[in-house]
Amino acid sequence: MPARILVAEDDVKQAQLIRIYLEREGHDVQLVADGRSAIDRARASRPDLIVLDVMMPNVDGLDVCRILRMESRVPILLLTARSTEEDLLLGLDLGADDYMTKPYSPRELTARVRALLRRARGAEGERPALLTVGDLEIDTARFEVRVSGGPVPLTGKEFAILAVLAGEPGRAFTRAQIIDRVFGFDQNVLERTVDAHVMNLRRKLERGRDGARYVETVYGRGYRLATPGPDGGTR
Repeated sequence: MPARILVAEDDVKQAQLIRIYLEREGHDVQLVADGRSAIDRARASRPDLIVLDVMMPNVDGLDVCRILRMESRVPILLLTARSTEEDLLLGLDLGADDYMTKPYSPRELTARVRALLRRARGAEGERPALLTVGDLEIDTARFEVRVSGGPVPLTGKEFAILAVLAGEPGRAFTRAQIIDRVFGFDQNVLERTVDAHVMNLRRKLERGRDGARYVETVYGRGYRLATPGPDGGTR
């Protein structure tokens, strides 16, 4: 089935070659040439799959992979000139679904794209679309959050922080860990920036509630998402 595919590759000839082969398969292909554009385009167009070069200007592909994986389950195929086992494991640890080293065969690339799309479409009915903690629902596919069924509008960073915490309810994340997972490409983010986002996140989640706490402060550590209590609410 045709898919929307985002190709992030700063080598113009390589990008055009990938586009030709993928369009022959019937896919709708969009091209970007740097990491910052890859993040912005992925958030705006929500592609079905991303072909992502590791070595790109502005933001490298590994940071792009890490950031987008926190926000989406979109399949990611990494392309790189690096071929060591450490590079391969790092890419997979950051959330890539597959990895190809340069030079590569365009025919093999299209075959791997087909396999990733089949796997993703087959898994859609196997895993829940929602992360649910008490009366808090986080829809990672639609980037929507609800409290007691009511929508809660969040910014991209607020959603990403909440998704990190909701991935492991009850676990305390340090500010440094949150910065690494949410702002990985930006080395200038301060811990107080995280505090400001958390303050806004709490305000939005707890509006109209009777002092309920969803995001808790763990003194000397950082933040965690409250786990459900016996009555189904958070504690």
